[in-house]
Amino acid sequence: MVVLAVVSAAGLVLDDRVVVGAPVWSKPLKFSVSFVAYCLSLAWMLSLLPRFRRTGWWAGTVVVVAGAVEMVVITGQAVRGKRSHFNRETPFDAALFDVMGATIVALWVATLVVAVLLFRTPLADRASAWAIRLSTVLTLTGAGLGFLMTLPSPGQRDSASDTVGAHSVGVPDGGPGMPLTGWSTTGGDLRVPHFVGMHALQVLPLVALLLLAMAPRLTRLRDERLRLRLVLVASAAYAAVLALLTWQALRGQPLVHPDGVTLTAAALASAVIATATGAALRRPAPNPSSPPAPMHPTPREREHAA
Repeated sequence: MVVLAVVSAAGLVLDDRVVVGAPVWSKPLKFSVSFVAYCLSLAWMLSLLPRFRRTGWWAGTVVVVAGAVEMVVITGQAVRGKRSHFNRETPFDAALFDVMGATIVALWVATLVVAVLLFRTPLADRASAWAIRLSTVLTLTGAGLGFLMTLPSPGQRDSASDTVGAHSVGVPDGGPGMPLTGWSTTGGDLRVPHFVGMHALQVLPLVALLLLAMAPRLTRLRDERLRLRLVLVASAAYAAVLALLTWQALRGQPLVHPDGVTLTAAALASAVIATATGAALRRPAPNPSSPPAPMHPTPREREHAA
């Protein structure tokens, strides 16, 4: 995926073709970079498993194969100058899109298996353990939102369209979009919550690692229970943002032009999260001198696994 990202970046410079209002190599570039982050995160999480390592290996292998097949289709369609998603212009294009649908289902199921294994794995630091577990739940939710894009719009259901599904809600795909991401600036865009949900896999574990890194210098953070409460609040905040972005997109509203209802909901969610954060910090931390726990399994857990 790293090599493909470099090739796609070169394609953006050398190939001036445009498909549905976007440079033809922008999708291979975005997907390859996303897969780099996704697979590195999953690989690290699989390394934490003291048990079920064989099952984890198979789940990781399915993710690799599914991701590789999907990128072959996306890159191949870019070379042909065709759109990879929602394209049923010819039987061949429709077959490729169906293959992509199958690979996404396989990748989602394999990630679900990894999530189940992580829920069954005790880690020494509970805050880090729950950050990892909840990140997989939110990632599965964000990935699942991608299936909404494959549903035909009202206009497509009423006509013999060669396009079935869309990124945008309320406006056609290919209209004015944000720089880099291409997210619609005139209508809703389901890629926004899809992106945010998928990258919970990196954000929440990084929050836990940051709290763990700050613990030696901030006495209160040495208490595992305080770090756990903060991780749970951060996870709830992330879930609230994901829900708000999904609601906004389904209402056909662009990310950059929220209306009063969306802003009010965001303000209420912010107030609740701020209150929860304050409550978590106000609760006593009874063991300030205890050192932070490591991320890896304890010796007893490793002995039990062996």
